[in-house]
Parts: sequence; C-alpha cells; structure tokens
Amino acid sequence: MAELPPLEQARSQARQSPAPAPGTAFVPSLRREVCDAGGTETLPGALARAEGDEPSRDEAVDEAYEGLGATHALFREIYGRASVDGAGGLLAATVHYGREYDNAFWNGERMVCGDGDGEVFQRFTKSLTVIAHELTHGVVQYTSRFEYREQAGALNESVSDVFGVLTEQKLLRQEAAEATWLVGAGLFTEQVSGTAIRSLKAPGTAYDDDVLGRDPQPATMAGYVSTAADNGGVHINSGIPNHAFYLAATTLGNFAWEHAGQIWYDTITEQDLPADCTFALFAAGTLAAAGNATAPTARSTPPSPVPGKRWACSHEDRGGPFGRVRRPDPGLERPGQRRGSGTGMAPPAAGSTAGTSGRPRPVCLRIPGGGNRSDAARAVRAGPLAGSGRTRPAGRCRQSGAGR
Repeated sequence: MAELPPLEQARSQARQSPAPAPGTAFVPSLRREVCDAGGTETLPGALARAEGDEPSRDEAVDEAYEGLGATHALFREIYGRASVDGAGGLLAATVHYGREYDNAFWNGERMVCGDGDGEVFQRFTKSLTVIAHELTHGVVQYTSRFEYREQAGALNESVSDVFGVLTEQKLLRQEAAEATWLVGAGLFTEQVSGTAIRSLKAPGTAYDDDVLGRDPQPATMAGYVSTAADNGGVHINSGIPNHAFYLAATTLGNFAWEHAGQIWYDTITEQDLPADCTFALFAAGTLAAAGNATAPTARSTPPSPVPGKRWACSHEDRGGPFGRVRRPDPGLERPGQRRGSGTGMAPPAAGSTAGTSGRPRPVCLRIPGGGNRSDAARAVRAGPLAGSGRTRPAGRCRQSGAGR
C-alpha cells in the first residue's frame, strides 16, 4: 500500500456505507457543497455554494450544484438510496480545477471538474451526464466495488455511464425511445467533429475527428479490445455493457430508469458479484435481479450495507469518465480497426497539490489531444476520450504532468 500513489492508495481502501442508527426511520436530506479551486489543483478549494444558498452567478458552480441535486433525485426517488454512500452523506464537488483542465474525475470523496481548454473541450459542468457519471463512481465505491481493470473496470465505467444518462433522462422526462443515450454531449468545441464522448446507443460513433481519431468503442464482444493499456481497455470495452443496457432499456420501453435501471441498480447492490467480475457474470447478475424484480417503487429507507461481501475497492484511477489518450500505438489493437493507445495522469487526492513533487504519478483519463491541430502528432495531451488518439503540440499541455 505504501508504494501506491496517493490517489490510488486512497481508493484502495474498501468503504462501506455507515450503518443507520437503531430505532429511527429518519432519512437524511440532501446536502450539497460546491467548492472553487480557483484554477489551482488543490482540493477541496474555497466553499462557493452550500445547500440552500442562492445561485452564485458562477455558471460552473451552479451547474455542479444542480447536477448534484439531479443525481441525488434519481438515486433517492427511484432506488431509495440516500446519497452516494447510501446514508445521506454530503454530496461534494469542486469546479475550476486546474488551468484549462480537460477532465472531470471522482477522487473517492468528491466530483472534480476542469474548465476545458476552449479548443477541444468546454467546461465539464456543462454536461449533466458527466456529473452523474462521476458521482456514480462513488456509488460503485460503496456497493459493488468492481476492480478498476479489464472487464471489471469496464463494468465500473459502464455502470457510471448508465446512471449518468438515466439522470439526464429522468430530469428531462424522456422515454427510452426518445433519449439521445449520449455521455458528454455538448462538451466539444466547434473545432471538433463529434457529438459526445460516448454513445450507448451506437458505441463507436460518438466522434470521428481528424485529430482525435474515431471513437474506438465496440458494441459487442466481436469487437472486444485486448490491451494492457488503459487498465485493460476499461474506457473502450465499456461500450459492450453500455450497449447491452441500451438494448434492454429500449426493449422494456417507457422510462429506462424505472425498469432497466432498477435491474442494473439491484445488480450492483444485491447480487453477490466478485470484485473481478466479468461481463458474463454481470449479465447473469442482471438476469437474477430481473427475476427478483417487482414493480418499480422508491424504497422508503436506504438499503443497509450487506456485510461480508468479498470486494476490493473500485477506483477511478484513470481520472474520470474517459481516460487519457495518445496517438495510435502498437499496444492496442482491435481486429479490423485502427490501433490506438494512451496513458495519463490521475488527479491528486483530496488535500494534495499538483506538481512534480508530491503529485500522483501519471495515470489517468484517456483522450485524444487537442490544441494545434496541424501539429497534433508531436506530443501527448490530456482529457476525456478514452481509447482514441488525439495529441497536443509539444509544450502546450495545460494539465499537470502528462495529463489525464
């Protein structure tokens, strides 16, 4: 444990939801806190808006605040879960993290969003699906605790994508057939040829850009990517369970959060799945959960933690919904498709500061770079599009270290 970087070490500590106090049916109310890092990489930052405060007139602060509330509403009203930890814990966020920081991440305690560089990405709080994605990593941390590698890691990513899009669909009251099924829609600037970071409806189609490359996600096991990069392709192969959820939701119809969403939620909270869960085991878990399902109703009290589950803690050590990306690399290959790879850098742990001395080692989110498009092949940059290949010109990286 001592040899792990700070963020990875913090996330390797298994967490359980606090046990409810005996003799009470009290359900904790929503508590939100949004802090402002002020362009630094120090967490949590200065308090900018607390629960019940009037809007701050800072778009990022208010978007984060509303996103925390919308995510809480999905889990509380539909699944009976009181906050990320299931026991009414504080929902916390930090905005304006870093300078032109192209990413968002969950650090084990709070969601953190950068403002983007204005060339490839806009501010990350613009996307409710990204906010809800990050908070769902917290839910996974307290429930299934899937390891963050290979198929278990891809499931970790996929579950976060699923509840990310369901949060948006519930807010907009969209039925499965009319929803966009996009994660991160609207984050790209006009310079990028793409609509979103990922698509559950059609993995592999979210973007197709001359610098970023093409969205590398497969929709089925026929396109499964075997690679040592990106913790075994967690941001790439998540397209497979993502698409499986889309198919289940659209087959069941109506509001996806009530039917397919309930099954997926019960799978991560009630099925005895291992920490190194595979796609096949997760699929079996959804079938078992569906067999036990009743009409969707919001539980009156949060579910109690189940003792004795054999999990290791999940961790989003690649920094966010996406993971970091480089130009094509021989280490990543999918039959019939172009190659690509990436590395990145994990965000600092709470209370830490960024910098070569004392910052976590490079690990992170995968994105194809940005910046000077004509010179893009010269250096790696950071950001959210896992598994593709965009780069930034040498000397233009806006993130700390190698980037995410």
